[in-house]
Amino acid sequence: MDLVNQQCRLAARPVGLPKPSDWRYTEEPVPEPAAGEALVKTLLVSLDPAMRGWMSDARSYIPPVGVGEVMRALAAGEVVASNDPSLSPGDLVTGLLGVQRYAVAPAAALQKVDTTLAPLPVYLSTLGMTGMTAYFGLLDIGKPVTGETVVVSGAAGAVGGVVGQLAKLKDCRAVGIAGGAEKCAYIVEELGFDAAIDYKSQDVAASLPEHCPQGIDVYFDNVGGEILDAALARLARQARVVICGAISQYNATGAMAGPSNYMSLLINHASMTGFVISDYLAQYAEGLREMAGWYAEGKLSSRGDYATGLENFHEALLRLFSGENTGKLVLEVA
Repeated sequence: MDLVNQQCRLAARPVGLPKPSDWRYTEEPVPEPAAGEALVKTLLVSLDPAMRGWMSDARSYIPPVGVGEVMRALAAGEVVASNDPSLSPGDLVTGLLGVQRYAVAPAAALQKVDTTLAPLPVYLSTLGMTGMTAYFGLLDIGKPVTGETVVVSGAAGAVGGVVGQLAKLKDCRAVGIAGGAEKCAYIVEELGFDAAIDYKSQDVAASLPEHCPQGIDVYFDNVGGEILDAALARLARQARVVICGAISQYNATGAMAGPSNYMSLLINHASMTGFVISDYLAQYAEGLREMAGWYAEGKLSSRGDYATGLENFHEALLRLFSGENTGKLVLEVA
């Protein structure tokens, strides 16, 4: 096999916002898959805020990407060669393939997908990690009840947009916090949120009482910082706060800003719980079946935001932290 692999490797641990010198682009021959493995040609790379944490050597829920290693990433691709009976050339799969043109991976670590049910990018968004993060975070930890108010930050992002749609499926009031008039219009007009707060032009703390007159029953947080504090100040009694991420803090060079309004948890007999999707591996298939059913019924919308070219990985990744993307940010490997 004479294929050549192009790879994006971590060259240095970023300080603050990642910069071009933090990456090194390399080429090497593509190896044959060993027993139990498959060779996959990467078609789409998922760009996720969690990637910023994977670049850091701070204590986390997963070991960091090593300096010199291919950057970790979820991706979708086509099986080119297989040395395992469960996969055949031409199969489409998702898995931790990394930021590279080809990947050799254990067949057991790859998930075969059916593009007659949904387009391939959807398996990196609504029917992928981000959608399932929304599903388990909201339904298992948030436990929304009919008539309650669910507020989500980063509402125009890949996770937040699904959270709001699931809240509506559970007959709740969905309020989204997003940046800019266009994103706010998107979550209300296309995703069905009841209301949107534009954190770029509105005072979030002052706007929450207007949209949540009885308080917030479930707050799903993707951003941390001042917006988390504003939500904590508006909690209803026995509210549930779901900590999914804190993108406002990921590139901070100083101490991470923690919540100052945490006493609201005590006053309101509320809870605040953090989680990662790997907590739910045992239930993943069951959740995916339900999500796929809702998607097939047209009850879930999925929107992709695309960049093209492996060489443009760095510029595309930065769109996550500048707030330029709407929906699921994906890099097409041209």
